[in-house]
Amino acid sequence: MTADAASAPVEGAPAAGPVKGDGPAAGRGGPRARTTTGYLRYVAGKLAGAAVSLFAVLVTSFFLFRLIPGDPVKFMTGGRQVSAEQLDAYRREFGLDLPMWQQFTDYCGKALTGDLGTSYQFRAPVIDKITEALPNTLLLTGTAFVLYTALGVLLGTRAAWRNGRLGDRFHTGLALVLYSVPSFWLGLLLIVTLSVGVGPVPGLFPTGGMESGGEEGFAYVLDVAHHLVLPVLTLVAVEYGQTLLVTRSALLDEMGSDYLTTARAKGLRDDLVRRRHAVPNALLPTVTLVFINLGRTVAGVILVETVFSWPGLGGLFYQALSVPDLPLVQGLFFVFAAAVILMNTLADLIYPLLDPRVGR
Repeated sequence: MTADAASAPVEGAPAAGPVKGDGPAAGRGGPRARTTTGYLRYVAGKLAGAAVSLFAVLVTSFFLFRLIPGDPVKFMTGGRQVSAEQLDAYRREFGLDLPMWQQFTDYCGKALTGDLGTSYQFRAPVIDKITEALPNTLLLTGTAFVLYTALGVLLGTRAAWRNGRLGDRFHTGLALVLYSVPSFWLGLLLIVTLSVGVGPVPGLFPTGGMESGGEEGFAYVLDVAHHLVLPVLTLVAVEYGQTLLVTRSALLDEMGSDYLTTARAKGLRDDLVRRRHAVPNALLPTVTLVFINLGRTVAGVILVETVFSWPGLGGLFYQALSVPDLPLVQGLFFVFAAAVILMNTLADLIYPLLDPRVGR
């Protein structure tokens, strides 16, 4: 048989061509494409879950606060004697005379456009009151968030790396005690000791508020910072323990891993092994906690802001709840919950970037 005959195609056989899976073309539909598709499916699932949670919060915020005793219409009259016709006029003005199902559909429809209603006590749009108080809350809880996150991660890392030693036992015990302390009680204790003064110890800080008034320029900044010390100290003392304990626990789980033993066997210093290898792989639980706390930063801390008379979202929520100012309470509750849901969803979306095994 000649070479030409051997190379000729057999009659009835399919024409020769590239084998499936060979060559560069196959790479375009290979593992990388499957990974991208899996991540997009993972993202879509998380976003859909967040949308369902937000709608559930919207429904809950409407019906839950209507169980609060009290008539907001009577509050709007300021205790004055008014006729039944005037009370009916107030109810018609705020839509309280409509059936419950119609109030709910109107509320949901307006909320989707960013209209959270009109406050009963302030006679102003709820979104305007939230926007007005939001910067004050961000200043307070944002400052505390940065401090207690840095402090918790640093001390949690050091405590885990020196597991069982005196420093580890001290920091863990202190974190457990402070994390168990109610924030409002600690705030009141700080006011008594550091604001009012005890015995020969004079009061060093204001008892509440955000400013003394009458200050301008740099003096105003110093005045606000002076008022900021005690509420920030309260939040840091209560919250840093949670970050410390989570970081310590995650790092302890990593310390028995083989790759850390190998790194030490190669002669790497303990500090280098901790910073470059152990800590990055133990960050996932801490990342979740950090983002949840970041959502709470937007929500504010109601009890602390109330104790220190801080003019933020938490104080506004307490003030609205005592009326009850239903549109303002509903709007604030939705903002609080939405902040936590969105930050938690963002943490879920960042997970695959830190650990490619997540979302496959």
